[in-house]
Amino acid sequence: MAPGAGPADQPGFGVSLLAGGVAGVSVDLILFPLDTIKTRLQSPQGFNKAGGFRGIYAGVPSAAIGSFPNAAAFFITYEYTKFFLRPDSSSYLVPVTHMVAASVGEVVACLIRVPSEVVKQRAQVSAASGTFQIFSNILYQEGIQGLYRGYKSTVLREALWSRKQDHVVDSWQSAACGAFAGGFAAIVTTPLDVAKTRIMLAKVGSRTASGNVLSALFEVWKTGGISGLFAGVFPRMAAISLGGFIFLGAYEQTRSLLF
Repeated sequence: MAPGAGPADQPGFGVSLLAGGVAGVSVDLILFPLDTIKTRLQSPQGFNKAGGFRGIYAGVPSAAIGSFPNAAAFFITYEYTKFFLRPDSSSYLVPVTHMVAASVGEVVACLIRVPSEVVKQRAQVSAASGTFQIFSNILYQEGIQGLYRGYKSTVLREALWSRKQDHVVDSWQSAACGAFAGGFAAIVTTPLDVAKTRIMLAKVGSRTASGNVLSALFEVWKTGGISGLFAGVFPRMAAISLGGFIFLGAYEQTRSLLF
């Protein structure tokens, strides 16, 4: 890299950014039904009362609007953080640099992801209400802070299972390994995902709505035990495992069309 050059000066950075955004949107939209099922399984009112298998695409506008900027925010932050830290390629600090860059990327991306997630999840369990109506109600009743309910639990969840993001894998064998690793991580972090869902769906003014992760986990444990803490684990595991393959295919296809 030339002295003073940044990530944006690297060949293909813009293409990679666009391809990553398109791939992220593709994953979110294709696997949206699995996400809805997972959310309804984790909701406090239970799967059937939350909508069952009806209106499986409720909340999809929120996911569609937030998906691309969320992926772009992560990608840009990750690359620029790596560039800023830039250890020698032979340094033992390289893995640490990638981990720090991914963590910073998740913190920034969640500034976009969490509001989108809050609106999406409330729409998923209230299929009769439109996305814009839900968004307006949140702002009216809770203000901007209402859109960031569950921010801490979301960042913690993402940080714990975030994979190495140095580059998109270039073979289906790597994708398969990533799918197995992602599926295992999905199982381990499901309790945090349940806590995030409960916080985002909690009634205004309730204890859970305060955003305390440990308190939310305790409430789930008290009412649902182990099965409550792992509600939605199978659709979540399937979505994360399949997501790697879909992301890879969409990413490579978009790059081939742009180059």
